[in-house]
Amino acid sequence: MKDKVIEKNILQVIRDVSVEEKLNVFLVGGYVRDIILVRESNDIDLVVEGDAIIFAKKVAQRLKRKKVVTFPRFKTAKLTYRNYDIEFVSARKESYNKSSRNPTVSGGNLAEDLARRDFTINTLAIDIRSMDEIINQFSGIEDIRKKIIRTPLDPDITYSDDPLRMLRAIRFASKLNFKIEKTSFEAIKKNSHRLDIISEERISDEFFKILKSDFPVKGIFLLEKSGLLKIIFPELSELKGQEFKDGIDHKDNFLHTLKVLNNISKQTKDYKLRLAALMHDIGKPKSKYFKKGIGWTFHGHDDVGSKMFVKIAQRLKWSNEVTDYVSKMIALHHRPISLTKEEVTDSGVRRFLFEGGELVDDLMLLCRADITTSNKKKINKYLDNFDKLSEKLVVVEEKDKLRNFKPPITGLDIIKEYTTGEGPLIGKVKKEILDAIINGSIKNDKKSAVKMLKSIRKRLQNKNI
Repeated sequence: MKDKVIEKNILQVIRDVSVEEKLNVFLVGGYVRDIILVRESNDIDLVVEGDAIIFAKKVAQRLKRKKVVTFPRFKTAKLTYRNYDIEFVSARKESYNKSSRNPTVSGGNLAEDLARRDFTINTLAIDIRSMDEIINQFSGIEDIRKKIIRTPLDPDITYSDDPLRMLRAIRFASKLNFKIEKTSFEAIKKNSHRLDIISEERISDEFFKILKSDFPVKGIFLLEKSGLLKIIFPELSELKGQEFKDGIDHKDNFLHTLKVLNNISKQTKDYKLRLAALMHDIGKPKSKYFKKGIGWTFHGHDDVGSKMFVKIAQRLKWSNEVTDYVSKMIALHHRPISLTKEEVTDSGVRRFLFEGGELVDDLMLLCRADITTSNKKKINKYLDNFDKLSEKLVVVEEKDKLRNFKPPITGLDIIKEYTTGEGPLIGKVKKEILDAIINGSIKNDKKSAVKMLKSIRKRLQNKNI
């Protein structure tokens, strides 16, 4: 949250230093845009007609901040004060070459600096000394009012020079619920191939910002429409379309996925859960099969999709945390649905609690979001079934404590009992005890597990194993 007193103090210090140093300093970009949109922002961006690094150090000294992060090549400096991130940039001009999005930078004035910016809504400026009139060189105020994303200069050159701006355009559209101006969007489609010069890390950063935005479905739709989705996630593009055979078709799994993402986004801002919703059906194209007399099936798409996601995550260099969470969510996303198709048994619930562990609540949220039929009777039936399953989960969990379950008996316990060393036998015995706990044959405690272990040993001894 903003602290108006702290913000006012920061601006006053910047104003005082600019007057003392006789430098033209301007509030620019997102800070000014968000004033017009009446959105909270803790980022303060400034353009200095002079040396921004020296200016930033003087402001930091006045604010009693020792650490200033500098980027001499780009004539940029950053510092943090309380909850505010303050960025200082020397007014500059930029030029690009085809093989890199990193520009060659040279000195410039405010007008030239605003011209190099990505979108008109980010070209607004306010003189820090007067703090009155907004400099509106590229009609950014009008575009904010019209809710339009547009480049200040030729969009074809803008996106070709820095292809990351194509993703930024879609990110702002999904963040603000704006429309990308037609000429600009056509330029994105034309230059989509240029994305190959952008690193996986920068692509992922923009993608996750889209996923965290207020309108993530809009972002994914625009990625697909622009041709960028096929480049970043061909696995998602392959979900598109319906196939007919013997007069039987299946739903368009891409449209279904957008609906699921929309449903889950109303319930949570957790980007990992939103990502799981987006990726949950990616295994369907590879597991699709037509069975005569029955129709289309996607048997095993959960396991297939889970393995596919791991490869996606490796390709884009995502963290183990994201990889492990989403791959497990995909692998188990159909489990609650399977449980509701027949009478909910304690053993089925125990196995779900054991396998799902800490993801059980998220899996239940995802399976509810996965209901995209327009048939109200079916919706009510599915939701009623999930309500019953949720109740059963609570009862069984309270009784058997199987969520985040750790077996009460270890491999070492089994080795001590058999004194035959490690081997396949140990794993088989451990699984038999685990299955007995999940099926409810024995209690989930050490005493019951040891008793069963001794019983198994006796049985195997009689068989001379």
